[in-house]
Amino acid sequence: MSRVSVTGSKRVIDDVIEAAYAHHSLHVTDYDDRYEGFEPGTSLDGAETVNERLVTVRSLESILDVDEDDAEVARSLDDDELVAELERVRERVNELNDERDELQAAIRDCQEEIDRMEPFAELGIDLEYLRGYDSVEVVVGEAKPDAVEAALADADSIDVFDVFVGGDVLAIVARPTDPDAEGVVQDALVGVDIALLDVPDADASPEEYVAELEAEQADLRDELAGVERQLESVKEEAAGFLLRAEEQLTIEAEKKEAPLSFATTENAFVAEGWVPTETYPDFEAAIVDAVGDHVEVEELERASFTPDGDHHAEPVDDESGGAEGASAADADRETETAVATDGGHAAHGSDDPPVVQDNGSAAGPFELLVQAFGRPKYSEFDPTLLVFLTFPAMFGFMIGDVGYGVLYAAIGFFMYSNYEGAFRELGSVAMWAGGFTILFGIYFGIDLFGYHAYQLLGIHWPVAGKGLSPADLNWGLSFLVVSVVFGIVHLNVGHVLSFVSTAQQHDLKHAVYEAGSWLLILNGAWIWIFSQHVPGPKPDFLFEAVSILTFGAVSFSGFPVVVGIAGAVGALLGIVLLGIGEPPELAEFLSPIVNVISYARIMAVLLAKGGMALAVNLLAFGAYIDDGGDGSFHFIFSADYLAKVQETADYELVFAGITTAFDPASIGLVGIVALVGGILVAVVGHVVVLLLGVTSAGIQAVRLEYVEFFGNFYEGGGRAYLPFGRDRKYTRDD
Repeated sequence: MSRVSVTGSKRVIDDVIEAAYAHHSLHVTDYDDRYEGFEPGTSLDGAETVNERLVTVRSLESILDVDEDDAEVARSLDDDELVAELERVRERVNELNDERDELQAAIRDCQEEIDRMEPFAELGIDLEYLRGYDSVEVVVGEAKPDAVEAALADADSIDVFDVFVGGDVLAIVARPTDPDAEGVVQDALVGVDIALLDVPDADASPEEYVAELEAEQADLRDELAGVERQLESVKEEAAGFLLRAEEQLTIEAEKKEAPLSFATTENAFVAEGWVPTETYPDFEAAIVDAVGDHVEVEELERASFTPDGDHHAEPVDDESGGAEGASAADADRETETAVATDGGHAAHGSDDPPVVQDNGSAAGPFELLVQAFGRPKYSEFDPTLLVFLTFPAMFGFMIGDVGYGVLYAAIGFFMYSNYEGAFRELGSVAMWAGGFTILFGIYFGIDLFGYHAYQLLGIHWPVAGKGLSPADLNWGLSFLVVSVVFGIVHLNVGHVLSFVSTAQQHDLKHAVYEAGSWLLILNGAWIWIFSQHVPGPKPDFLFEAVSILTFGAVSFSGFPVVVGIAGAVGALLGIVLLGIGEPPELAEFLSPIVNVISYARIMAVLLAKGGMALAVNLLAFGAYIDDGGDGSFHFIFSADYLAKVQETADYELVFAGITTAFDPASIGLVGIVALVGGILVAVVGHVVVLLLGVTSAGIQAVRLEYVEFFGNFYEGGGRAYLPFGRDRKYTRDD
């Protein structure tokens, strides 16, 4: 990337903006008020009008529910046509929208009145009999009749009363002791839990009144449907225009607001930003061709693609006509430029180049995970490819089930096919994660929702399971070793990247002290752990795992004693180098061991998710262990098979299960309930495991990437490359 500045007279600022926008390569850097005598520019004339029209267009699109699928063939749109057509569409849409709002409000009012009438319909008394009396008071409400009658009987202010009850509603008719008194019934009911109801102003029966309201509501809905059809007709007619107008106005708004990022004085401006180095000659030519010698275009520096914290500028030959041709510029522009450039240019804003991440179609969606931590700086290695290679593998290993994998991949495909942007990328990540979940599910014994399908197929499978049954406990310990070894490799990659980065930013000595020391500690310590030096405290499964995982083809009894001693010496040398180069970090000299052990969470989630799936199947179908066979779990499913298990001496029943109460030979109510209940438990249980798999395996894999891996070499915090300009989709620039 090359940092460039464009300095010129305000008289040509419009032409410069047009040329830069058309070239679509300049990432503009905002001016940050750092220089005395300069201030951010102001929007060009007409910006307020353009923005008002843009707000109107977007409001109309929202009302009509216009989307990009409603677009027509792209064509040009001149200003006069835009203004006239926009006013016509606005008037028509606003008129119909106001009418729609009024009808919707009237329909809501009718519904509220209908809802208000329901209690009176339960009461069964015509509305005219519930009001209009002089000598008695009538109160309607929802309350318990016994409490109301007791309160009225105890009230001295009431001479006589009667209570009419219908459903949860009651009507109270009472004659006060004092004919001139008012509100005596409500006063008497102060201590009673009653919800008072207002009597509607109608003389018909509640049923007739509701029927009238429903008929009125139906008419209003017919009118509303007519208005909706008119709006749909307007949408079909105006959708293409609105999309073209929005694009055109957005382009105009961006151009007119561009000076807000410039440094300006009364007569001159300075725009600064980044362009790809290979496009700089074309960019310079485009600006100079547009305004001639009224501007000076200067390449200030070229940022290196290799990690270099200072972004040293490579020598730039100034042989362009833009700078040399300034002698013919206006005198006031000459004066302002001299002040602005202060010896060549006015650098403003951030000096860090923007970043373009380009990882291809396969790894590209994983940029979403990297950007959630922080976009890479221009000086950093982009870890997207490494995340692509490791995240799906970790996720798939932790779930390891063909059934769950198919569902994850299907959900991902749905998101990928039906959404755009982040959801589409997340769908692609889910498909990769689902694919690896299927692969590891096959490896773990063709696991299908926690059930080893190889048993159903009657075939031999070399991997006994995940370590959940007595038959495969050694496999569980072996997967712990796999998790640790993966962590060692993963962290080595991170430390190597840190070594390379430090060597490029500083020198080899700093790289040895800051990154080489950690590499020595990490590898030295774990070589010693996997060696036969001081074997007593080291568990046997560390050395047996290789033989188990390779089905006996390869054996590993640990590194020789001399190699273990060399590893320990290397770790001590790493600690010494760390103490020389970074003494404060000596307090964390055990972190390479601790961080590797953190990868044991991979095996832990594998067992946890497998155990949850097993528990669901145990509850639903029941299981037993064949003590005379392979010692693995076998599911029961039926009442007949349960009876066989109970009669066989070598079969140890673990749990009878719910569905085993169903006997097809004698179908009964209990059996049917058991079958339905077992299936329901299985479905709901596996849905829960499916969802928890996303939160547990997904979060743990992301945590290992962000904390253990990224923490060794990656900071993030870069800016996306957003070139000034826009690719037209709905309009043409004729």
